Amino acid sequence: MSAAVQSPKRVQNVFIVAKQPASLHAFYEGALGLPMTFRDGDRWIQYGVGGTNVALACAEEAAPATSGLVMVLEVDDFEGATERIGAAGGQVLGLRDMGSHGAVLSLRDPEDNLVQLFRRAAPA
Repeated sequence: MSAAVQSPKRVQNVFIVAKQPASLHAFYEGALGLPMTFRDGDRWIQYGVGGTNVALACAEEAAPATSGLVMVLEVDDFEGATERIGAAGGQVLGLRDMGSHGAVLSLRDPEDNLVQLFRRAAPA
């Protein structure tokens, strides 16, 4: 009889393989407000978001990964997000209303990675 598999306690880290980590750092810190918690030059730039680590990694540090992923970041509201994203070189793709769940603002960062901002619906 095998032991039961335990579910993870939390997301420990999510990272994006970045072509130019320093340039992309300006986007994530400036446009999305992620607070940097650790930096190893341009090899690894890490942010703390709600008890989870989110990072940018150079290709050598990320190996064997070769391309980015989708992150969903929870926010209180979307106020000013479209302007900040555009000004930092990103592109807003659209807003999806998910009714009682909330809404998702989809965007692409300056390196064409897909990111979503999630806003919970107000309690009924």
